[in-house]
Amino acid sequence: MRARRTVRIVKGKCLEWILISLSCLLLLPPPTLAQGCVVKAIQAKAGDKQTSQVSEAEALEAQRRTFAISLVISLASEARGYSDLVLRSRVLARAADVLWDADNSTARALFGRAWEAAEKGDAEEATINTKDHPPAMVVALRRMSGNDLRSEVASMAARRDRALGEAFLAKMKSENERETRASKSPQGPGDNWSSSDAATKRLQIASKLLHDGQTERALEFAAPALDQVNTQSIGFLSELRAKDPAGADRVFASLLARTELDPAADANTVSGLSSYAFTPGLYICFWADGQTTWSQPDGPITPPNLPAPLLNRFFEVAAAILLRPLPPRDQDFSSSGRTGKYQVVKRLLPLFDQYSPNTSAALRAQLTALTGGSLKDPNNNESPLLTQGIEPEGNAGDVLERLQDQLDHSKIPRERDEICAAAAMTLALQGDVRARDVADKIDDSDRRTQTRQFVDFEFVQRAIRKKEAAEATRLARTGQLTHTQRAWAYTQAARLLLDSQSERASQLLVEATEEVGRIDGNVPDRAVLLVGVAKQFLAADRVRAWETMGDAVKAANLAEDFTGENVLHFAVVTRSGVRIIGIGGEDFGLSGVFQSLAKDELDRATDLAKRFQKDAPRATATLAIARAILEKQAAKNSK
Repeated sequence: MRARRTVRIVKGKCLEWILISLSCLLLLPPPTLAQGCVVKAIQAKAGDKQTSQVSEAEALEAQRRTFAISLVISLASEARGYSDLVLRSRVLARAADVLWDADNSTARALFGRAWEAAEKGDAEEATINTKDHPPAMVVALRRMSGNDLRSEVASMAARRDRALGEAFLAKMKSENERETRASKSPQGPGDNWSSSDAATKRLQIASKLLHDGQTERALEFAAPALDQVNTQSIGFLSELRAKDPAGADRVFASLLARTELDPAADANTVSGLSSYAFTPGLYICFWADGQTTWSQPDGPITPPNLPAPLLNRFFEVAAAILLRPLPPRDQDFSSSGRTGKYQVVKRLLPLFDQYSPNTSAALRAQLTALTGGSLKDPNNNESPLLTQGIEPEGNAGDVLERLQDQLDHSKIPRERDEICAAAAMTLALQGDVRARDVADKIDDSDRRTQTRQFVDFEFVQRAIRKKEAAEATRLARTGQLTHTQRAWAYTQAARLLLDSQSERASQLLVEATEEVGRIDGNVPDRAVLLVGVAKQFLAADRVRAWETMGDAVKAANLAEDFTGENVLHFAVVTRSGVRIIGIGGEDFGLSGVFQSLAKDELDRATDLAKRFQKDAPRATATLAIARAILEKQAAKNSK
């Protein structure tokens, strides 16, 4: 009776365990009976627990994935009602990009809607990040630079699917041809500077693919537009060479062969080819009317060091074109004319002297022929571009010597101020501290302050680039900087110290926050900088990171022009034009920080994104959260 009661009780508790134990009794020898049975029972229970945990984890991941997809689809539905066509097109395209792997059919549909919004926006001359209606020329320039809406959608689609990008590009080309026929102004022949609108768009899209690391796809997409020499094609090849030297050199060699046989190739064609061979980013055209057009990189020009056979081939082709017989003046229809050809030959002659001396004598004879007759001697008004990128820049002593000479011949205060400003900026870019003394010679107080801010901020940037956190901090404290510049400097110095001196980094971020508080007005600067501070705090103090992002949202809601992707600009006027410095970028954008916040606390990040009152930053934050979830799951699935 007692035994039966015991069995019944145990059976009620764990019959499965009893059966496992009995099987152990029958199979194992006596000394191991108890030990073996217990082990197997524990293993069985542990397996069940592990399986349960895996199932729960998978269910949670599936739930998060469903949440992310619904988040994006809901945002896309909202975006279709945006009155701002720029924002509507951009959000729909980015929503499609986020959903591409998770829900491809919906993503393709969203790309289609984004294209429709872009067509409508471009037709109404919508502008990027503005609500104004600029002149047609301004709109045209924005489109040439790749800032029209259709180009944005096409480039984003091409990153995901080359065929889809090609389809959008074909639509764009068809519309452009229709517009050209309607305006009765057909596209003229190449001018050695610009390419056709379709080729320009193709290269802009390819360049964006290249920046995304899709090198092979970028080259495939660009190939149809790499058959002519112009600033877009050579610029793309120079960018490509930084990532795929062999591939870029192959295309350049093919371009040399095609150019050699082209009867329309002229001196400006050679000048364009020399940009790839010697001055990447610096592309110069000297026109027949004496004007000069050029594009210039922001940083220093570094020659690409081409293989000797390719370099020799460049000089062969260049000499063949430059030494072609001169046509009669009234029959010279080249873009350079005789005046421009003289400038190109004179500019490249030092390179021929160094790499192809056997050709130099013939080119000098060509110069003599070009200066004959009624042609004015270009030596009387030589452009400084004749030596830029070809000969070493002058040292600080040369700059100061030229400064003094120019000041001695200038009697107008405004002109003297411009000379001092240009010299101070040149010295600052060379890292010469005498730039401050030259800037202080400027009489106009506003220009003096503006120039000093440029000089001191250039020194700060230089220290950041050299990873000298202590020097950057010192300059931030002592330099004549704006509150925005000083806050940026503290934030960047903190970034350099996060791994080695976390407490010091946190203190600098606190100082950056205090500096932001001193910025006057409800400008985007406050929100942009606070986002940057929060991103750095994520690695040092997550509590403060969340607090700072809360303040950033408040600042964003007060700033009319905050988008979550702002770049802050500082401009200085010089004799040669306006020099602009931009700060911001990825480290100060909402996308990066919200992806990190979503991985930390998803619900809290989602609630924070909802607190943005304006559509643009709220959309940027929402898409960042969804991307963080979907990319995390995609990474797990790929393992």
